[in-house]
Amino acid sequence: MYIDVHCHLDICKDIDKIIEEVRKKKIGIIISNGVKPSVNRKILELAKKYKEVKCSMGIYPIDALALSDGEIDEEIKFIRKNKDKVTAIGEVGIDYKEDSENWDRQKKIFRKFINLSIELNKPIIVHSRKAEKECIEILEELNAKKVVMHCFSGKFSLIERISRNGWFLSIPGNVNHSEQFQNIAKKIDIKNLLCETDAPYLHPLKERDNTPVNVIYSYKKIAELKNMKIKDVEKAIEKNYYRLFS
Repeated sequence: MYIDVHCHLDICKDIDKIIEEVRKKKIGIIISNGVKPSVNRKILELAKKYKEVKCSMGIYPIDALALSDGEIDEEIKFIRKNKDKVTAIGEVGIDYKEDSENWDRQKKIFRKFINLSIELNKPIIVHSRKAEKECIEILEELNAKKVVMHCFSGKFSLIERISRNGWFLSIPGNVNHSEQFQNIAKKIDIKNLLCETDAPYLHPLKERDNTPVNVIYSYKKIAELKNMKIKDVEKAIEKNYYRLFS
């Protein structure tokens, strides 16, 4: 079984057709990530409709800045209320590329979601663009254990730190052509890896409209880079998934 731990199914085109293809290609689990309150609710509905779809609820760091503290707290209450339907907390984190002014507030909001993930005993799926070190420091400070670093682009010293903490790096399909992700996949032990698509973004062939079906590219490239059989990569990633998400 193939697993996509991070995508945005709600904005993919022709979801019914994607799910048909997913079933043909033996992709058994798709975690669709929320980026704001309205999307969290859409993903809940998708998870009800399709057995393969799992719901991760969160608020993207830049979207979170547009909300008041009260609105964020209300969404946290909503997530808490639906905890039995939620597989993970995400997509949450810090983004210094898109924001150059509100770093303290981003950190404050991120801490709220880390504490929620610890309280609910759910993995947290972390966005850390241009703020990789800051995200790791806050996760360590709060003693987070169940962590997925999504599309991580930090320094190799930080990658080693992630590994020492027993956290996971999710490798997107564009590992097919990205030297950064190829180096990560080569360097990190298979026991710390998961796969993702970030669909509809990051198409492995640099085309438009990526879908969860293309998570297979991540598996194939990891197998090639680690000189493993794809069947063994598939088994290892599935084992990692259940170790983290159970």
